[in-house]
Amino acid sequence: MIAGATRYTPRALANERTENATTPDDADSLPARIGAAFFAISEQLGGVGVLSAKLARRMFPPRLDGPELWRNLHKMGVRSLPIVGVTALFTGAIMVIQAGVLIKRFGAEGLLGWGAGFATLREVGPILIALMFSGRVGANNTAELGTMKVTEQLDALSTLAIDPLSYLVLPRVISMVITLFVLTIFGDVLALCGAAITGQGLLGVSTMTFYNGFIETIRLWDLATGLIKSGFFGLVIALSSCHFGLTVTGGAPGVGRAVNASVVASASGVFVVDYFSTYLLQ
Repeated sequence: MIAGATRYTPRALANERTENATTPDDADSLPARIGAAFFAISEQLGGVGVLSAKLARRMFPPRLDGPELWRNLHKMGVRSLPIVGVTALFTGAIMVIQAGVLIKRFGAEGLLGWGAGFATLREVGPILIALMFSGRVGANNTAELGTMKVTEQLDALSTLAIDPLSYLVLPRVISMVITLFVLTIFGDVLALCGAAITGQGLLGVSTMTFYNGFIETIRLWDLATGLIKSGFFGLVIALSSCHFGLTVTGGAPGVGRAVNASVVASASGVFVVDYFSTYLLQ
């Protein structure tokens, strides 16, 4: 044996690995967590972008299943009317309650229609309806596609020479955009009705006064702004729910994680899109 040489026994090698290993504090450092979160978000955004490109390619010329489109329009639109109606009625009532304090203080009953209608049509109505739509339709869509993914039903469609994107995904995306747009119109009408009824019941403002104040101060662009936003919101919810449903891994627990991630991503996307669309549509 050479003098001065180190004898590497299994215990010595294990001790050396332990000394050179990264400590938990280093692995969980703040920059590492920020970097991991950034790459995770970038990966999901990239996946949504790739899915959007694939669906756009199938739109020119349109390649989608017509009966599947009508089934989704009924399932996502008609069955969402009750929850959207209740949400809209209470949204209008809340707007009146919030504006009623200043209305009574300054005796400006004629502005009640503007105070309730402006915020409802441009911001509160479309956002709340989109969030309810995301919780009901978006989560359900992710669960359905995720279940098809983990049970290999999507692979079976491909084996039968049926394109899953054209047959399943594209009709769902179009249905979500259309139904959320229509549901926003329906919700705006009910929100104004709820606001008028609440104004007469709590503040003593007649429905005619409410109506005149609304017509004289609200522009058509205020209504159009909310409807344009609802179209973008529907697209965000549709792409998010379909992306997370198609990328499920890990069996049934993976479906649950995908549904949770889809709802969070849709809600975050709605607020981000609302910020930029509000700035551009002033």
